[in-house]
Amino acid sequence: MEKIVIHGGNRLTGEVEISGAKNAAVAIIPAALLAQDVCRIENLPNISDVTCMTKILESMGAKVKRINKHTIEYDTRNVNSYIVPHEMTKKLRASYYLVGALLGRFCRAKVALPGGCDFGVRPIDLHIKGFELLGANVNLESAMVNAKADRLTGSAIYMDKVSVGATINIMLASVKARGLTIIENAAKEPHIVDLANFLNAMGADVRGAGTDVIKIHGVTELHGCTYSIIPDQIEAGTYMAAAAATGGDVLIKNVIPKHLDSISAKLIECGVKITEYDDSLRVESSGKFRHCNIKTMPHPGFPTDMQPQISVLLTVAEGTSLVSEGVWDNRFKYVDQLIRMGANVQVDGTIAVFQGVKELTGAPVKANDLRAGAAMIVAGLMATGTTEIEDIQYIDRGYEDYIEKFKALGADIYRREFSDSDKANAAG
Repeated sequence: MEKIVIHGGNRLTGEVEISGAKNAAVAIIPAALLAQDVCRIENLPNISDVTCMTKILESMGAKVKRINKHTIEYDTRNVNSYIVPHEMTKKLRASYYLVGALLGRFCRAKVALPGGCDFGVRPIDLHIKGFELLGANVNLESAMVNAKADRLTGSAIYMDKVSVGATINIMLASVKARGLTIIENAAKEPHIVDLANFLNAMGADVRGAGTDVIKIHGVTELHGCTYSIIPDQIEAGTYMAAAAATGGDVLIKNVIPKHLDSISAKLIECGVKITEYDDSLRVESSGKFRHCNIKTMPHPGFPTDMQPQISVLLTVAEGTSLVSEGVWDNRFKYVDQLIRMGANVQVDGTIAVFQGVKELTGAPVKANDLRAGAAMIVAGLMATGTTEIEDIQYIDRGYEDYIEKFKALGADIYRREFSDSDKANAAG
């Protein structure tokens, strides 16, 4: 097994290039199943989630050709299975998008419930409601989602709660359904717009993505295309937080600044200087922060996926800060790790109270999930002494070449192999 070792205190400076968006990639790859043709997807992040989703498509009969590190061709003409077993989905939350894609292609789908990060219950009731309104019969049996329809027909679907996953899944299932589908109270995240653009590049008729009403006119068939994925909003935000945390000066390249507005606004409120350019932004920080309050909300609100990373700054901010989690019920597991490093944080349900301390001190910690792992890196970079992070497989799911990128900015960070006896000794 591996862990990350960080010797903190180095100021991050220089430039970093942002990779393609993980959350867009894991929706667009299964969407290629709908084309029954060859799709060339560019700007794919080289991360384990993309590798897992690619292997799933291969297991169903797709031919996969890697053109380069960030470009893959998916030939889905010979896909002949609508079943995805648990061993393929256990490491990948986004595997539930295969239900919508397979239902859209075969009018059948049998997909194991997803794995991935564990920060609360992941109900799929809104996904099921949408599939049923399109004409599918859906049941759960032996931890498998089993969906079947004679044919899919467009419908008006009102989302009782804004859900990114359900919005994407209904889009995938409905693009080839007969007639018009209207999704009301739809999620508006940038990767939903990216998925809609990809579907339209294949010949779909999706309108309104990025607003709370998406209209989809079903088409009889889709075709292959070449498509480049948007930059990763959350990866960019993570490097913004790390630059700020270390009192750094970093130019973050290959971004869409508009996607980062809510993150930039909170950093500015904390006393960080942000300068926007056409496709990049610069973060300049003194390393001293004012307190602020954060509430995560669906886009265009502050993203839940950035809550842990920004909260690290609040551990050393002057005064008291409140963080309210408005999306997931159990996303403060990482707080226990920050407390090990000297943070003063109290959690009550979905609210955390951060009382600023002078500094964090390096300690052995673990990554509870993907974004919590990123937060531990940010904390380790700003702390005095050495931080060792375990369970880094979560971080590998969503960040490409992050060790190399942080090193290039001046961080003292590396991977190290460790044995079970090392772990037992550390625990003792």
